[in-house]
Amino acid sequence: MTIAFLFVSLFGLMLIGVPVAISLGASTVLTMYIFTDLELATIPQLIFDGINKFSLMAIPMFILAGNLLSKGGSARRIIDFARSMVGHLPGGLPMSAIFACIIFAAVSGSSPATVVAIGSIMFVAIKEAGYPATYAVGGISTAGSLGILIPPSVVMIVYGVTAEVSIGKLFMAGVVPGILLGGMMLAQTYIGAKRLGFKATTPEPFSERIKKFGKAFWALLIIVVVIGGIYGGIFTPTEAAAASAVYALVISLFVYKDIKFKDLWNICLESAMTTAMIFFIITNAVVFAYLLTSEQIPQAIADAMLSANIGKITFLVLVNILLFIMGQFMEPSSVVMIMVPLLLPIATMLGIDPIHFGIILIVNMEIGMITPPVGLNLFVASGLTGMKLKDVIISCLPWTLTLFIGLLLITYIPEISLWLPNLMYG
Repeated sequence: MTIAFLFVSLFGLMLIGVPVAISLGASTVLTMYIFTDLELATIPQLIFDGINKFSLMAIPMFILAGNLLSKGGSARRIIDFARSMVGHLPGGLPMSAIFACIIFAAVSGSSPATVVAIGSIMFVAIKEAGYPATYAVGGISTAGSLGILIPPSVVMIVYGVTAEVSIGKLFMAGVVPGILLGGMMLAQTYIGAKRLGFKATTPEPFSERIKKFGKAFWALLIIVVVIGGIYGGIFTPTEAAAASAVYALVISLFVYKDIKFKDLWNICLESAMTTAMIFFIITNAVVFAYLLTSEQIPQAIADAMLSANIGKITFLVLVNILLFIMGQFMEPSSVVMIMVPLLLPIATMLGIDPIHFGIILIVNMEIGMITPPVGLNLFVASGLTGMKLKDVIISCLPWTLTLFIGLLLITYIPEISLWLPNLMYG
């Protein structure tokens, strides 16, 4: 009865339009009051303890760094470099956009920011080059979703704190899956362009490629600052986030001079609002997780599944179906905070590595960002292009199928996620 009331009230509140964070808190408090002997007076202390974690300080810093770069001209320089590398191939222009999305995802850590930064420049250019509009919209919207998989990633930080696993390992675990999915999308775009009759053109001279790399160098260097700093032992992930924010501020103001001091207020305000939204979800999810743990709900579900002889493969199938459905309706951080306390204990009992499980969850959230009814990237692309939402959804379908294939590979070949962190950490 406790489990039923908790989840019925949670999803019932969300269905009538109550924000996820408030739905989490309200359903938990009601359940605690009606069905348990837990003291409601402990909730403020739970909330404080839940967010009083050093790792969470990385979230506002990475959000600020991403906003500083996306508001400036870093995206244009990255696009020019990407075009110089792959623009001569059949499908070179849309491939350049996808390649630029992969790079910018590693710079910004945000999927919507990647779609806006790259799409605002490349949507029109691809269409004017004679490609179907679906090529531009589908490819960029889908590749933009890599922003939460390729490090640095805010969703990874939320998962790391919730699951109590190394954020550094998570960051490294996202590299190979991110490159794999990006490479699959590039190959799909290349093959599709050849079928449409597009031919290869003369590649840009090597000197021109070096020149464009030089212009994009300072934007690209932030990847080295973050990833190299963490794995070189210079920074913790949280310190790397602070370094990335300072670095993004310096190059945007003094190197590229794309933003002015007067722009900083709005950039900081936007970053603070995004951070507040994520932290509000976390605070309410902390109480939700406390109730689950106190009532031993994950253990009860795990025991039921194990007694039914559900093995690792079947469990992962069910998890992917459940996460795909939830990702269609909820923001990624919300899904992480709700589902990790419920599913991770079962995954651990079945011998699934928590780092591998985190990557499976995040790839599912990627797919959720380009599937209706609440796929955020769909709405961003629709707003940028003026296309109807239905047409954007149809445009994304071929690349969504590619992500599904990639998800299957990542789910059932753990080494894709674990090889690099195991190599780095032993």
